[in-house]
Amino acid sequence: MFSARNAPLLAAALAILACGCAARSPVDSSELLTLERLHGSGEFRQEDFGQVRWLEDGTGYTALERGDTGGREIVFYRPDSGSREVLVPASALTPAGESEPLSIADYTWSADSTKLLIFTNTRRVWRSNSRGDYWVLDRQGGTLEKLGGEFESSRLQFAKFSPSGDRVAYVYENDIYVEELESGTITRLTDDGTEKRINGTFDWVYEEEWSLRDGFRWSPDGRRIAFWQIDSEGVREFTLIDNTAGLYPSLKRFPYPKVGETNPGCRIGVVPSGGGETLWLQVPGEERDRYIARMEWAASSEEVVIQHVNRLQNTIRVLLGDARSGAAREVFVDREETWAEVCDDLRWLDDGGSFTWISERDGWRHIYVVSRDGQVVRLVTPGEYDVIGIVRIDEPGGFAYFIASPDDPTQRFLYRVPLVGGAAPERLTPTGETGSHGYQVSHDARFAIHTHSSFGVPPVIDLVELPDHDLVRTFEDNTELRGKLDGLRRGPEEFFRVEIGDGVEIDGWCMKPPGFDPRKKYPLLVYVYGEPAGSTVRDVWDGGTYLWHLLLAQKGYVVVSLDNRGTPAPRGRAWRKSIYRQIGILAAEDQAAALRALEERWPYIDRSRVGIWGWSGGGSMSLNAIFRYPDLYQTAIAIAFVADQRFYDTIYQERYMGLPIDNPDGFRDGSPITHARNLEGNLLLVYGTGDDNCHYQNCEALVNELIEHDRPFTMMAYPNRTHGIHEGKNTRKHLYTMMARFLEENLPPGTNAAE
Repeated sequence: MFSARNAPLLAAALAILACGCAARSPVDSSELLTLERLHGSGEFRQEDFGQVRWLEDGTGYTALERGDTGGREIVFYRPDSGSREVLVPASALTPAGESEPLSIADYTWSADSTKLLIFTNTRRVWRSNSRGDYWVLDRQGGTLEKLGGEFESSRLQFAKFSPSGDRVAYVYENDIYVEELESGTITRLTDDGTEKRINGTFDWVYEEEWSLRDGFRWSPDGRRIAFWQIDSEGVREFTLIDNTAGLYPSLKRFPYPKVGETNPGCRIGVVPSGGGETLWLQVPGEERDRYIARMEWAASSEEVVIQHVNRLQNTIRVLLGDARSGAAREVFVDREETWAEVCDDLRWLDDGGSFTWISERDGWRHIYVVSRDGQVVRLVTPGEYDVIGIVRIDEPGGFAYFIASPDDPTQRFLYRVPLVGGAAPERLTPTGETGSHGYQVSHDARFAIHTHSSFGVPPVIDLVELPDHDLVRTFEDNTELRGKLDGLRRGPEEFFRVEIGDGVEIDGWCMKPPGFDPRKKYPLLVYVYGEPAGSTVRDVWDGGTYLWHLLLAQKGYVVVSLDNRGTPAPRGRAWRKSIYRQIGILAAEDQAAALRALEERWPYIDRSRVGIWGWSGGGSMSLNAIFRYPDLYQTAIAIAFVADQRFYDTIYQERYMGLPIDNPDGFRDGSPITHARNLEGNLLLVYGTGDDNCHYQNCEALVNELIEHDRPFTMMAYPNRTHGIHEGKNTRKHLYTMMARFLEENLPPGTNAAE
């Protein structure tokens, strides 16, 4: 067994290693990871081939590349021949009177490719940098003009060309504007935007939980703009306190609807793009008890298609709204006993006569084609497998291209099926390939930008020709990063399944220490997320998270991750929906059952040294694990967690738990704070006090509960950091150094001879 007498010496030696200092070792220091190498050097930076745009005419694609002068330029490639042409040199992206070209965060071509819209000088709004400056380059006239006239810099959002390319619409201070490019005339389309009435963009909860940021759409003929309006009046506000802003605290208040509370109102307006009165669509239901989760023009300039979701989120109604009268009619309904998923893959076919839809109605996520009137619903992908997502609908060719993994939920591959339906899927990713494969398919489905990675292996990005998947050329193979990884000491890594009873099998991965000896005892650290929003058991390159776990494995930990039921793995509806109304309950039970099974299977696990860690939902799961199963877990690190499910937002928590008034037992029993009195092991709580997502309130409430029950713990609050705890110099290095030190002191690494 582990000798306590040796713990101080071992911890000291490992602390030296964690700090990146020189320590005597027979191993070359270049073979060992340190936190300085991970968070202070940029040594393991991944190279990407980003911001590729396939041209709709099928001639090729454009890419953003570094030019000879150091600035970035836009280059056109023909995929078949590989011929290269600089369409926009860095010099053309340099404003008059400036010496440096614009720094391009994103770019968009006009429909005829004669104009380029450039997004630059960006600023963060909640999670993403969605605010900034926009410039238009006229390639024919050679002009580069900034949009917005006298508007304040870095305040425009979501600028988009009109279909004809002669105007650009954008959001400024929660109102929508249209600017004529030739004259510079700016027309204000909405005039009631305030902090709480938002036109063309979204409040916190719609952005976070529906992934909605850009909130307006040009009609195909350019005569109208359809847009969301969010009304947060009456939604209770949350206050963030910044004690480091100056001599006195700075307060930031914003509407945040917590479960069971008043939601923001939402409606869809249609306004003439030249200015005029807004027509509000007659969407059924009370505005604050339903959601409009998706909206687009319905392959027509006369109708928009809306995905109307009830508050419990178990019914999605597809509505067609008339842009002339405002009338909205229901054409299709998707229902679930648990929750229904909105469709991000609605594509119009048959000149608007039908649309694609993804549903779990037969127990698996499948592609359907639905007639415009909803009378005909045709299954395109029959079989006991899940469609993960559509990547291209090639209507002229008659195929739907999609990502799936029928045999291994940890991997991802490209398939296609005929749109007429009824056929078995044809795998296009070559047989024998493993890992995860992503595709950016050209409009004519002839070529694809193919990104492939696997566990511990960084991405290779290349161009392939479909359907035979022939390699055309490689854009980026991350040779330098691969060389760095090849030089590191690594132990055995494997994916596995473990049965937890009643025929349920849990997927997991395991990283063992270099020089692993199964005759000895090792501490075990579990990495967990466990909620419906994400999965941790994927055969994919996981960047810094993988390297952190490799560092721990080098120290002497066995590191595992397990995907319990309820995680969004492609294992069928029953797998994913089993967690309904019991977030934090079933998942914690599955994690504990899997751990017990592994302890029986793997005699090298030291049952007196088992820890768990996670972030956000994984932080909540780590708390539930150590509170509910103190006999299994001795140590836990919980970061940015939800301690009480009543503290989180309506859209996420009610989707999976229902309303608190209807499910009081579930909300109580699934919340870690309910079980805090059971803490027996070592607990580290980590939080950013400026977290606008999971609020620091969670940490303080849990601290109070632990104090009340006289339970010792350790905590670290990062001033004014948000959910990712990354703002400020040295923050990430400090965080992970603290975590490493906590593990070394409370879950001592290294081996012991087996009993």
